[in-house]
Amino acid sequence: MAKVTIEDVAKQADVSIKTVSRVLNKEANVRQQTRDKVLKTIDTLNYQPDPGARRLAGGRSFLIALLHDSSTSGYILDVQMGALKTCRSEHYELLIHPCDYLGNMVPEINALVDQLRLDGVLLTPPLCDMAPLSRALHEKNVPFVSIASGEGLHASGMVYTNDRGASAEMTSYLASLGHERIGFIIGHPDHKAVANRFLGYQDGLKRSGLDFDAKLVAQGFSSFESGVECGSQLLRQPDRPTAIFASNDEMAAGIMRAAHQLELRIPQDLSVAGFDDLPLAKQLTPALTTIRQPIRAMAETATQLLLSILRGQTPEAPPMIPCLPQYRESTRRRNGDFRN
Repeated sequence: MAKVTIEDVAKQADVSIKTVSRVLNKEANVRQQTRDKVLKTIDTLNYQPDPGARRLAGGRSFLIALLHDSSTSGYILDVQMGALKTCRSEHYELLIHPCDYLGNMVPEINALVDQLRLDGVLLTPPLCDMAPLSRALHEKNVPFVSIASGEGLHASGMVYTNDRGASAEMTSYLASLGHERIGFIIGHPDHKAVANRFLGYQDGLKRSGLDFDAKLVAQGFSSFESGVECGSQLLRQPDRPTAIFASNDEMAAGIMRAAHQLELRIPQDLSVAGFDDLPLAKQLTPALTTIRQPIRAMAETATQLLLSILRGQTPEAPPMIPCLPQYRESTRRRNGDFRN
């Protein structure tokens, strides 16, 4: 059976090939009645666009790149799945490109843009907070959208979540369990959005009538190893915290390891909370109380935003997708009663 072509769709729908192309690309200048007729015809004929022909006809590559730090492991799969879901529904291809953000990335990304004729770029932390990279994309006139950016430098658009508010809520929750000495581990200093979680921790203390104590705070680097080190540092203090809130789940797992090494029981002797709700959070024993960051939904929304910009639409206010607390067995009341 011969493959259905765009010419077949145009003939069956009684429209021009250009109109079919506009419908496929979701351009705005097509009447809804005509759009519906073309989409119905595409579905009836089971038409699959030819990527090569589409590129030639549209003068675009229909290729966007997702750039992420090569050392990132925990959340990047969810970012990929969210971006892929939108790309597939919109007939775009997605290039997933890991980068060494500590190296000189600008020449590498400039070459990538030129060689592949990228239509647009998605940036994840900490790349989205790096001014030289953002400036280079801006100067090359390549639209890009930042996911969970702290500042949205030069970005065409951005998607974010309520890191600060959610962290304040978690801190208040720990205080409501009777914890007065609540420790906190700050995330990697290059991740600007994560800094909002530390601000939220301070907000939560104030909301709960607790004083901020710098001795209860340690600087982590968003890794399991730094969680172990910071957890050990806080738990070896004479007046140690009875609860510790970490800026991400990997560091929270490190705290649990440090507590085990010091023969402290979780949650009987120490409550632990994290942020992100990675699969790891449910796999730990006890299961980790944490904040579910809507990573996949943020990536999906960011990709939709980028594609709308490529169609010439002006983005509105940056969308905020809220986090949700997940109360599990790693936290409890100081009097011994669990609270879920």
